[in-house]
Amino acid sequence: MTHIAICDDEKDFVAHLTELLEKYAVETGEEIKITPYGDGLELIERYDPSIDLIFLDIQMKLVDGLHAAGRIRQMNEKVGIIFLTTLTGYGLEGYKYQAADYIIKPIRYVRLKAEMNGWLKKHRKDDSPYIVVINDTGKYKIFLKSLRYVETFNRNLLLHTEQENIICYKSMKEMERELQDKGFARCHTSYIVNMYYVKNVSAKNLEAVLITGESIPISQPKRKEFMEKLTEYWGDFL
Repeated sequence: MTHIAICDDEKDFVAHLTELLEKYAVETGEEIKITPYGDGLELIERYDPSIDLIFLDIQMKLVDGLHAAGRIRQMNEKVGIIFLTTLTGYGLEGYKYQAADYIIKPIRYVRLKAEMNGWLKKHRKDDSPYIVVINDTGKYKIFLKSLRYVETFNRNLLLHTEQENIICYKSMKEMERELQDKGFARCHTSYIVNMYYVKNVSAKNLEAVLITGESIPISQPKRKEFMEKLTEYWGDFL
């Protein structure tokens, strides 16, 4: 199923685009779920990490589409964004947020069909494993291949991803269970590391050196189990 969001403060246009998407679903057999949002602020506050594609109006009264896109990109690096506008000249601005395209209103079915065909061909649902993290700033869809390591931080957790660091309110034990058998290993009371990023282990300093140059401590109590998991992980790729 492809989950599509429509964010526009014109109710008639939302209804029109919904009809076009439903027609496309019937014609192509594509399973589509549609979620409407009346404004950029609502999209940000009620953002659903399962969304695959967003039709996002640029001109909205409260929070415009460009500001909303910037915030959404922080929460989900891969969600597709197609900007909607009644004006030309937003192309370069849209690509700043890795937009798939932008469409001049009003939109006709022929254009919608071509847009959907092209987007689905390039962005078939990514089955890469991910976790969802919720904190005071919103919901984040974190693909595990971008998560380098997790550390304790002020009684919470700090998730270090390729894009940014994200606070998580789960306990280390809860996170360890969630990442179990997914290429991660607990190397310290305060650290879980993605073994994909481990370049080598320094026996002298008792730490894991990542391909990014970062060093993660390994505690004596966790050393044996961590090294066994790392050896097994590396063995799978030799």
